[in-house]
Amino acid sequence: MLPQKLHQKLEERKANNALRQLDSRNGLVDFSSNDYLGFAKSESIFNATHNLLIGHDMLQNGSTGSRLLSGNHSFYNIVESLVADFHNSESALIFNSGYDANLGFFSSVPQRDDVIFYDEFIHASIRDGVLLSNAKAYKFKHNNVKALDEMLERVQYKGNAYIVTESVFSMDGDAPDLVAMCELGKKHKAFLVVDEAHAIGVFGTYGVGLIQQLNLEEYVFARLVTFGKAMGCHGAAILGRAVLKQYLVNFARSFIYTTALPPHTLATVHSAYNALVSTKNIEKLHQNIQHFKNEIVKNKLQNHFIESNSAIHCCIISGNENVKSMAKKLQENGFNVKPILSPTVAKGEERLRFCLHSDNSESEISKVLRLLTTFVNI
Repeated sequence: MLPQKLHQKLEERKANNALRQLDSRNGLVDFSSNDYLGFAKSESIFNATHNLLIGHDMLQNGSTGSRLLSGNHSFYNIVESLVADFHNSESALIFNSGYDANLGFFSSVPQRDDVIFYDEFIHASIRDGVLLSNAKAYKFKHNNVKALDEMLERVQYKGNAYIVTESVFSMDGDAPDLVAMCELGKKHKAFLVVDEAHAIGVFGTYGVGLIQQLNLEEYVFARLVTFGKAMGCHGAAILGRAVLKQYLVNFARSFIYTTALPPHTLATVHSAYNALVSTKNIEKLHQNIQHFKNEIVKNKLQNHFIESNSAIHCCIISGNENVKSMAKKLQENGFNVKPILSPTVAKGEERLRFCLHSDNSESEISKVLRLLTTFVNI
């Protein structure tokens, strides 16, 4: 028997048509996964990972413990060095997931008397980390540099200030003015933290991300890169100075008190990064992004879509019932497009979220948007 308050919360979700459920995989055309480059399905990466494990005589299924006890196997140093070098960072510290990385960072780095200024659309993992912090937190209007500047001027604090944003926002697919954010960081002597989860593998030479594409590494205190999106594998890393890594090893509880990732996971990350430097998939992905944007215009859907140059494109369909109905129709016609419901996004901002991939064909893109026009009032 479920406690009454919990039962009531479930009933409220059902009443709002917002109850989350687990779906099984299907044979539909993929417009929903984060596997932007098709790396999760790559046979060559799979084989390279196997050969890497054999070559290092690492015939081991599990890590056996946390990294501070018995789990710090040899692949950790190898992959952390590779990731740091690839992203032009002094150091990298690998966490079990992007959620763990953000939780560990924001719960341990900002201190009492510090303040955190975060974008109102920031990811839930950052919000949860901030809630565990002893610092005060203020949200600023989405991608509004002027509002952030005014807030930094207005708010009084004794300690340090942290500015937090994403380089590509997961629910909108848009990007902030990162150059202006860096300028604000310098102006107010604030520490800039950028989550690059949806930029890695998509932007910059070899998919290094937006911070490196804009040559802003030296102005950013910490970057989060994840391996579960375009990299097609699992885990995440915090990039920054070596002394930041040392601090996180000592104080980030989501790092300290969890079983380390197994060797196979780290070997897959290694193989995926090697694949980035030779793949043509990034170029193909950007061709598909441009074709999608062209088809939005061709089908007169501009007023429904949030402007984006990333792999994420969102069509606003107000109301949980409406957006779920449209997603179901697209799925019935062979396209796996998922609805994003409130409370994940604000009420009235419900949307169809299209994730583009290097292996989507132009024909599939054209067809799904033509189909969408039959459901949406233009």
